[in-house]
Parts: sequence; structure tokens; C-alpha cells
Amino acid sequence: MTAAPTSVPALGRARTAGSWLIDHGLTRLALRVGHRRSPSDPFLRLQLDPQVRADPYATYDQLREMGALVHASGMSAATTHAAATQVLRSPSFGTAQGRGGLPEPLVRLSLAVFDPAAPGPADPPALLALDPPRHTRFRRLITREFAARSVSRMEDRVREIADEVLAEVPDEPRFDLVEHFSSQVPLRVIADLLGVPPEMRPSLLEWGNQGAKLLDAGLPYRDYRDARGATRALRTWFDAHIARLRRTPGEDLLSRLATLTGEDALTDTEIAFTGLLVLGAGFETTVNLISNAVVQLSDHPDQRDVLRERPELWTNATEETLRYDSPVQLTFRRALEDVEIAGQPVSAGTGVLVMLAGANRDPDVFTDPHRYDVTRANAPEHLALSSGVHYCVGAGLARLETAIALEMLYDRYPDLHVDGAGVRRPTRVLRGYESLPVAITASAARVVR
Repeated sequence: MTAAPTSVPALGRARTAGSWLIDHGLTRLALRVGHRRSPSDPFLRLQLDPQVRADPYATYDQLREMGALVHASGMSAATTHAAATQVLRSPSFGTAQGRGGLPEPLVRLSLAVFDPAAPGPADPPALLALDPPRHTRFRRLITREFAARSVSRMEDRVREIADEVLAEVPDEPRFDLVEHFSSQVPLRVIADLLGVPPEMRPSLLEWGNQGAKLLDAGLPYRDYRDARGATRALRTWFDAHIARLRRTPGEDLLSRLATLTGEDALTDTEIAFTGLLVLGAGFETTVNLISNAVVQLSDHPDQRDVLRERPELWTNATEETLRYDSPVQLTFRRALEDVEIAGQPVSAGTGVLVMLAGANRDPDVFTDPHRYDVTRANAPEHLALSSGVHYCVGAGLARLETAIALEMLYDRYPDLHVDGAGVRRPTRVLRGYESLPVAITASAARVVR
């Protein structure tokens, strides 16, 4: 059952229009004007060209060849592994409250018209939009609660969930991997963490998919409006859910956060944003990661054969997929002070696009970086889950879910392969599939059933 959409008051509609204009409309206009003037600019093609978006890695190489820090189109871009790591770990850079791609005057204006009833995954007080010291306190509490339900202790439950999902896969030789598997495993794991009842899972999936679009820059107004509508509905549901958990807490993460007392006590808004964080970090990333891995193993059957002979490598295969086809392609930071990156000066207030996926194919770090190799010894050195104070809080869970899900999927369907063109998500920050047709042979289908 999907919850009814939340009605939007007139003030909310006005805030939505104003926020879109500042956060996306002006950026969208600037990108299009720049592209008309310089249609071959690789930075702009990465943002606007659908063909480049479908396979961006040659363009990342082109930008890296231009320098470790490229200045273009009113912004700088960190293109190498070393430069990206330096930006992510430096206290001289911050998130600009989730608006690192905007000039400082527009950041202030954006926050002034922001509608707190429809928060996105990178709006304050989400962790993605906070800097120390506020970020430090909030992250400490969340990390502690994740540790209380340690990832290693969740392994049995993740296996139970993967087994349940596999039992529900259609008894057909061809099915949609995203619909029936790669979205369902992380969705149920996150529902467990958040105490979400089973009947609300479809709504959580729908709202999460829509809200994730807000991570991109330059969204069309209709996409922005729909995404804010989804996050408004999600916030409304979270508020009611938190109130229920305060009355009758369970064993889930949100229940523990809702019942903290004293200096550790969190507001309802902070708890709701924690739910949004867990949904984004633990769900969106993992759905894309599982699907991307299946595509690579279909394209590289020799690597699938290696994993069949050496199943202990599934964890490393997860790392190699994170490196080779990163589910999070980029992130934004803003210089808080004058600083030097890769030997180049960066002035305070400069926005820097950190090209995570490009850094993950840096030949100075990864030998033969365009080769997919599940035995690669230094695959975990990737930046797909960020670095520094904003390193993904759900990284351990995402890794565990993916490794278990893939191992169990291929145990059930050893010859599973992509069968037809998948439909990619239209997002630029997140890279994955909306649908992905896969097939098994009829004989294998009979065996596994």
C-alpha cells in the first residue's frame, strides 16, 4: 500500500519555485549557455550530453589529462585521486550546507527560501550538509548507534533477507533484476533498520528514488517539483513514525535515537534526517552497486568464473565494482579559506567538483585502471564512498549487503547474465539502473526451483 501524497500549501509551492530557481534554474541556464558557446568543453558535456553520461569514463580521462585541478565554467574540478583525496580530507573545505556548487550569495538566498517541510538528502541538518563541529556530534551519535547493531552481527539477517527475496523472484527464465532483486534486498534491510512496517516499503522505495534526484544540479522544474513532493511526503511520514517510536520503541536504529536522553538527545528533525541519511546511504548506493556489479560480471564472464572458483573474493569484487563503476560519481565542496590543491591556489569561496569516479580510474594509483579485475589487490583504495569526515557512515553495511546479495544470487543462478538494454537512471551524481533485464537458461531455472 502506498501512502497518499501530501498536499502542498501555497507557501510551500512558492518556496519550491524559489528554491528551484536559485538551486537549479540559474545553474541550468548557465550550463546551457556555456555548452552553446563551447560545445566540446568536456566539463559541460559531462553535465549535459546523454551519451557522455551513459559512459563518462573517457571524459573523466580527458579532464584528468588537463590537470589535477581543472578550472572551467565558474567552478574547479579535482580530477585525480590525489587531488580529490586532498579536497575531501582538508579542513579548508566544507559542504556549504549542501550547496557547494553555488556562489556564497546564492547559498544564503537558497537557505532563506528553503522549505524545511520538504527536505532533501543534502539539506541541513543532514550529515551531507553539515561541517564540524555540528557534524562531529551528529555523526558520533549515528556511528555509535550503527556500532550498537554492528555490521558483523547483521550478516545472518542480511542472508535471511536475500534468501526471502530470491524465493520471490518470478519463476521465469527472464526477469528485471532491479525490480525483483537489487532494490528489494537493501530496501528490506533498511526497513529493518528504520522500523518500517512491510506495507510502507513501496512508498519508501518510491519516495527514495524521487528524492535522490535532488543531489543533481540543474534539474528541470518538473523533476525538482516531483522530488520535493516526495521528500515532503517522506518527512510527513517520518514525523508520524518517530512519534510512534517514542511511544512504543522497538529494537531498530530510529527507536534508539528517538529515546536518547540528556546531552545526546536529538530533535525530531535530526532523527528524521537520520532516516533520510540511512535511506540514501544504505539504500540508493547499494541498489546501484548490486546492479552495476551484475552488468560488469555479465560483460566480463571470465571474472564471474574466477568468483565461482574463489567465492572468498566476493568482498573484493564489491570493492572493484565500487572502483570501476562507482554508484556515486561526484560530490561538491567549497573552499572555506585560501588553500592550495595539487600545487594550485584555490581562493576562499571557490566551488570544487570532486570527481570520485574519475579518481577511481587514475592510472597513478590503479594499474590498467580500465580493466575490471575482481582480484585487484588495491581495489579498496577507491573513493566511491568518499573520504575524510564525510566518509559514508553506512559503508560497512553497503559492502556487506552487496557481497552477500551477489554471492547468493550467483549461487542460485550461476549463468545469470544481462539480456537486453537496461534503462539507466537519469541522475548524474548517482549511477545505476531503473530496470535491468537478466536471464538464466531454462535448464538452470528448473534446477534452482
